[in-house]
Amino acid sequence: MIDANRQLKGVLAAGRRHSVGLRPDGTVVVAGDHTFGLSKLTSWRDIQAIAVGNVHLASNTGNAHTIGLKRDGTVVAVGWNKDGQCEVGEWRNIVAIAAGWRRSVGVRSDGRVLAAGRNHEGQCLVQDWEDIVDVAAGDWHTVGVNSYGKVSSAGNNRYGQGDVGQWREIVAVGAGYLHTVGLRSDGRVVAVGRRQEGQCEVGDWRGMVRIAAGSNHTVGLRADGTVAAVGRNDHGQCQVSDWQDIVAVAAGCAHTLGLQSDGRVVATGRNQEGQCEVGDWRL
Repeated sequence: MIDANRQLKGVLAAGRRHSVGLRPDGTVVVAGDHTFGLSKLTSWRDIQAIAVGNVHLASNTGNAHTIGLKRDGTVVAVGWNKDGQCEVGEWRNIVAIAAGWRRSVGVRSDGRVLAAGRNHEGQCLVQDWEDIVDVAAGDWHTVGVNSYGKVSSAGNNRYGQGDVGQWREIVAVGAGYLHTVGLRSDGRVVAVGRRQEGQCEVGDWRGMVRIAAGSNHTVGLRADGTVAAVGRNDHGQCQVSDWQDIVAVAAGCAHTLGLQSDGRVVATGRNQEGQCEVGDWRL
């Protein structure tokens, strides 16, 4: 069974072609595409949170990187590094991490935010943010929520995914390809951005305790351990209605992961690279 005192944020991470899980002992397991050095993840130690750089499904995408937050507040990274997204070795006093396409984001213990990697759309312009407690990184935009429940956004806003300035009482955020999701303190969920695939249709959700944003789908975990999902479902990534006893969720490009209370992991969605082959994991 999962330790009730264990921090579950960052225990699961899902990308375009691979999935990562964090064991209680600080080691990491990985399933899926092992290119760009991802096989090195199994040598990591003393990790307390993981994040994967996701990217939308297209024929010219798929390269990824993975970052890990160590128990001493430093950060490690492996994988694709074309834009310097893995240049996090000098970071210190980090308490939360996120990874987007070609970039990494870290929250320091003083509430300030660091970012490394691609900045063509301004998605790394987070240096002025203060008192941040949670961050999320989409393909081209970055979102952060402060201790007062207000949300900031940087980067691409073509579909209004950065229009979060009026949100209040937010406790967690998620960022997909072109949409942003926020979890309110009352268990409701708000969303802005591209909605053509239905990924923002979360207005009737209640009793949520965790959220995750895939490229074009959104996942919510209820307090009773059941899961809801909306959005693009061409690979079955939203087929989670029968999941039970879930304590954590993660959403990749086109697949979804859930951690059960007994430490087992379930997965649904795109599996061409084996990213859903997680049946033997025990977290």
